[in-house]
Amino acid sequence: MKNVLKVALVAAGIFSFSASYAQTHKDSTIGHKIGKTATKVGHKTSEIAATGASDVVDKRYEGKCGPGGQPVFINKHSHYYYISKTGHRVYLKKSQLMDKPMK
Repeated sequence: MKNVLKVALVAAGIFSFSASYAQTHKDSTIGHKIGKTATKVGHKTSEIAATGASDVVDKRYEGKCGPGGQPVFINKHSHYYYISKTGHRVYLKKSQLMDKPMK
């Protein structure tokens, strides 16, 4: 009986050690780097496409800029917005618009 208990404890210890060891993860794996790069490329592509579409469809507000220096657009409903780094429209109030810096 004592031998069966010892074998069970050793087996349980080995099982718990292998389960905890299997959960370690390094963030610097090649797959992780590829995924991060693909996400960055996708965001930049989306931003460029959205800016191009806004240039065609909406009017650009020449004297003002967004919080990061982004160009501000005015849509057909007179709403002000800029394109974020991920390609989404971020709407602003007129009081949130900033003057464009002089060069």
